[in-house]
Amino acid sequence: MTTNYKDTLNLPRTGFAMKADLVEREPQRLQQWESQALYRKIQDSRVGAPKFVLHDGPPFANGDVHIGTALNKILKDIIVKYKTLRGFSAPYIPGWDCHGLPIEFKVSQEMRKAGDTTADAATIRRACEAYAHKYIDLQRVQFKRLGVLGDWENPYLTLNKEYEADELRLLADIVEKGFVYRGKKPVYWSIPCRTALAEAEVEYQDHVSQSVYVKFPVIGQPNTFVVIWTTTPWTLPANLAVAYNEKLQYVSVSVGEENYILFRGLLPVVAEKCGWTNFTETPIAIAQLAAISYQHPFCNRSGKLFAAEFVTSDTGTGFVHIAPGHGLDDYNLGRQNGLPIYSPVNDDGAFAYSSELPLDQQMPAEMIGKSILAKHGKSDANEAVLHELRARHALLHQENYHHSYPHCWRSKTPIIFRAMDQWFIKIDHEHFRERALAEIDHVAWVPEWGVNRIKSAVQSRPDWCISRQRSWGVPLPAFYDAKGEAILDAQIVRAVADLIEEHGSNVWFEKSASELWLLVKPANWTGAEATAKSTDTLDVWIDSGSSSRAVLMRRAELEHVAGASRCDDRGQPSGLSLPWQADVYLEGSDQHRGWFQSSLLLSLAGNGSAPYRTVLTHGFMVDVDRDKISKSKQGAYEKPQTSEAYVKKYGADVVRLWVASQDYRNDIVVSEERINKVGETYRAIRNALRYQLSNLYDFEPAKHTVADDQLTGLDRWILGKFSELETEVLAAYDQYEFHVVYQKVSQFIAVELSAIYHDVIKDRLYTDPANSPRRRSTQTALHRLVTGLCQMLAPILAFTADEAWEFVPGKNVNSVHETIFKPLNFSPSETEQAAWKDLFALREIALPELEKARQAKQIGKALDAALMFIGRDSRLETTELKLLPALAELLNVSDLDFCFAKESEEQLKVSVSKADGQKCERCWHWEMDVGSDPEHPLICGRCVAAVRQASTGA
Repeated sequence: MTTNYKDTLNLPRTGFAMKADLVEREPQRLQQWESQALYRKIQDSRVGAPKFVLHDGPPFANGDVHIGTALNKILKDIIVKYKTLRGFSAPYIPGWDCHGLPIEFKVSQEMRKAGDTTADAATIRRACEAYAHKYIDLQRVQFKRLGVLGDWENPYLTLNKEYEADELRLLADIVEKGFVYRGKKPVYWSIPCRTALAEAEVEYQDHVSQSVYVKFPVIGQPNTFVVIWTTTPWTLPANLAVAYNEKLQYVSVSVGEENYILFRGLLPVVAEKCGWTNFTETPIAIAQLAAISYQHPFCNRSGKLFAAEFVTSDTGTGFVHIAPGHGLDDYNLGRQNGLPIYSPVNDDGAFAYSSELPLDQQMPAEMIGKSILAKHGKSDANEAVLHELRARHALLHQENYHHSYPHCWRSKTPIIFRAMDQWFIKIDHEHFRERALAEIDHVAWVPEWGVNRIKSAVQSRPDWCISRQRSWGVPLPAFYDAKGEAILDAQIVRAVADLIEEHGSNVWFEKSASELWLLVKPANWTGAEATAKSTDTLDVWIDSGSSSRAVLMRRAELEHVAGASRCDDRGQPSGLSLPWQADVYLEGSDQHRGWFQSSLLLSLAGNGSAPYRTVLTHGFMVDVDRDKISKSKQGAYEKPQTSEAYVKKYGADVVRLWVASQDYRNDIVVSEERINKVGETYRAIRNALRYQLSNLYDFEPAKHTVADDQLTGLDRWILGKFSELETEVLAAYDQYEFHVVYQKVSQFIAVELSAIYHDVIKDRLYTDPANSPRRRSTQTALHRLVTGLCQMLAPILAFTADEAWEFVPGKNVNSVHETIFKPLNFSPSETEQAAWKDLFALREIALPELEKARQAKQIGKALDAALMFIGRDSRLETTELKLLPALAELLNVSDLDFCFAKESEEQLKVSVSKADGQKCERCWHWEMDVGSDPEHPLICGRCVAAVRQASTGA
């Protein structure tokens, strides 16, 4: 009876499937994590460990999670999982930004569609809260599906009454320190949304404005005019002055019977636009300009000329018309010269009379009610002004002007600058701006250009307008007395905070001013009595920016040991930090104007320090056309730009691997082509894990592990290379350079593992006796490799690494995410490393010759060959004879020898011949002892021993 030698081979076997089937398997593993309370188990196992806190910047609770938000959450999860694997207690508290314009805008639209146009603030707020909770629940599921571990049952929500109360307590501290004031200043105003906007809620887009050159008659000088240029004709009714630059040379230009005053350097351009052909010019002394008064072109009032450095010489006429109610430069110049802050525009963005000027000095009655917002490319307000200018022969020229102009991020419409009574935080209060800039230098910014971006934002920002004319938000707890004077007192704000912590912020909108005043009026109050309450809400950047107080200081699990010294990203001591300070904030590059800045300013003002030690910034997610992907684009976004669309197609781990593969410090292009390419890398990684696991089916680490000094040279070589990889990968993780992790790991798997080690060890794994020292040595190496790879990959391939971990023999915890990753630190001696370097160099010389022999039909497979190295080579002098079998194994040939001639003039060459002996039917080696055993005439001596051992069970 002949033996079926295939049945005697140690062929690989494992339950770790070749086909990933991530779309089906990942939800099952997610359910397993939840049933085992994996996040809680991890936190419990890290009690007393050094703390690492990544504080989550809250996404808005509206819409599906888009791929850009998925990128953000995955990056955070990679960091938290890595720090956890390195032994830190790294709790992750996810958050949501629940108030503000995006939600109220959508809810109001839905209510109007349903026919409800009279809802009061309390009704709108209840609808907004329900809307927010709906999308919190939806996004929570989608974030968890990405493999993000965290305290999902106890997130922080800016609508929670405890959060709102802490936010107001922080505000009270800032009020008490004198930062907050009420004033009438120009603010960004969104006409469709009927609210002031924060700087971070404004985005610049290309825009076409109607630009005009207008004649302002000079009083006392008939037929003489100051020529101004503006791209906002609708602001002309609010004009109260004209600005010029003392450093420019102005001239009076005579054209026919009229004289026009303007900057000489722009005369050629203006003359061409206005059609002036025959004209003369006369210089005007700067001192003369200050003495000029002019008559408003269509209002019954006059104005003066004032010097201002902001007047430029590149466009216009060298004169700027000044409307203090409609621009920050205009406002400042107006304040310096005692001008009223006049803004004849109502909340609807339409012309209206104002109390700042006598009625007879304001715009013609025909203009009242005209809307500034353009429809079909034209604004009724602009058209009314242009009509008046033409009727009075004051319009010199009109043309379209293409430029970048601020737009509302929600409605996508041009904003206006409009002066109105608002609440502000004074940025220069007691040198606060300088303090903020100094604090920035105490923070690590990754990438390094982040420090310049945040400094630029802080240096240039105006006072912070913190009041909003909306219903859905945290109430701004101010009152007004019978004279209309504002009452904003720290004691009262704290009392309101206590009231809200007990009842929720709806109490402010449901109770009358008198009821609220009775509840919060301090016992020792000696000021005026309140007769009305504020209907404003706080800017949402106050909401999220207050998380240092409402989350970092409130949640006990986030607190570091008081006075403990922490380490920087390289593991070096970096000095003492406050117990509540987060180690890392990580958001998109737009947050230097947003959450990074608001968090810094509020925490520094209220808590005395920045809330973070390191700030990481990622670029925007862009499509193949380099357009930013965002939920607000076109009011919505189409799949497959939702994370769910990608996850349902590729699985979360491929998406996570794609995120890790990108240098997130730059903008990131997302396309199916790019993700498909990463999918190929994923398959290579999975196949490597499967190969290793499939050859450990009979390996018991406690019983079969081979000591380091007893490992074969090849196994010691791969463990040395893997130890080098670990060092490089850990350094990349520590530097938050996940694309380097991806590159290093994928290259190691493709080259050192798949192309060399995994290929070479098949013979010893499959054909050696199962319990042979050489096979157990290789299994020891494979066990270390797969253990290390699972841990190394776990932060990125959260599902796959955990799936593979189930099949790792001898594991002491159920999930790879519970482990502590301790690198091998396996380092062969320099002599051993040099010897193996020589072996691989000789291998590179021989491989082309083997291929030539194969092409010439001299041999079939490499095992058919016998190799001879002939000639002189320094590597042959140092190569020990005991390493000859190792080199033969590396080359997968049946026989190998050297013909070493030290004095030979001939350089090293390789001779390939057909191997002697017979081919073993079990291992396919050509050996001289095939048939030496009569019981097994078709196999070699090595295979005979393996077969007999298998038959006896030894």
